[in-house]
Amino acid sequence: MFIEVSELRKSFEKQLVLENVSFHVQQGETVGLLGPNGSGKTTIIRLLNGVIDPDGGEMRIGEWNPVENGHDIRRMSGILTEGAGLYYELSGLENLLFFAKLYRSYEVKRIQQLLEEFQLDMHQHKKVGTYSTGMKRRLGMIKALLHRPSLLFLDEPTNGLDPEGIHLVMRYIKKLSEQEGTTVLLCSHILHQMETVCDTYLFLEKGRILERGTKEELEERYIRNVVLKVETGLSVQGTQYAGYPFERIDERRVRFRLPHKNAITNLIQALSQETWVHHVEIENRDLESLYFAIRGNSYE
Repeated sequence: MFIEVSELRKSFEKQLVLENVSFHVQQGETVGLLGPNGSGKTTIIRLLNGVIDPDGGEMRIGEWNPVENGHDIRRMSGILTEGAGLYYELSGLENLLFFAKLYRSYEVKRIQQLLEEFQLDMHQHKKVGTYSTGMKRRLGMIKALLHRPSLLFLDEPTNGLDPEGIHLVMRYIKKLSEQEGTTVLLCSHILHQMETVCDTYLFLEKGRILERGTKEELEERYIRNVVLKVETGLSVQGTQYAGYPFERIDERRVRFRLPHKNAITNLIQALSQETWVHHVEIENRDLESLYFAIRGNSYE
């Protein structure tokens, strides 16, 4: 395992923030940390990055312990937080040149490649203080990538970005994992964005891990019934078709409620024998549905 965490605990004064948190991450895996504000996501990142020490438990990143080898871990990792640590009185390029020297990774060609990748090359000579929120976020992302980190901590990387900026950042995260084997820990409240890049998920609630797994594994555990939206020429009236309850959305779309995914094939075959079917979509298999199913289950 690349990252191993066992029985991790952390409090700030009398407030318990993490309680007996355990998980592991494979090299090259992109892991989504999910949970409401105050659930402990950012604290986990700070602990793994060696910025703060735990009250108990063990952590390993490769052969290193963040408590003892925090400097080594920060040297091989990149991190993007809310502030990004940029100098507003310097230009975008001056910021990147400064941090490249600090990281001992002074490659002007790479800096220019990243500026082009994140569409900031035309703004590199402007002072960062004049940048929009989204431009600062993209520059912070470049800063985190300058030294080709093998581990990347991203805390709300798409905050303040427009749709184009979001696409740029998420596409690059996916590229890092698939082509360069970068391990990524990603915190975000925008769940549909995480679906496009994450391999596995950790769900946190009040400092504890409620659940973990791939999206497919979590679907098997928590999605009991299937809500299926079908664009079709079905003209039957009533509340059932082929033994399955349905409701009409409009003239062309119908919503079925099925007991399990295996029923989809039977339903579509029945529909196809009677009329046309243009589009089929499972509505309750997205990450947001899983998020609320898992959190709801924690209160039962």
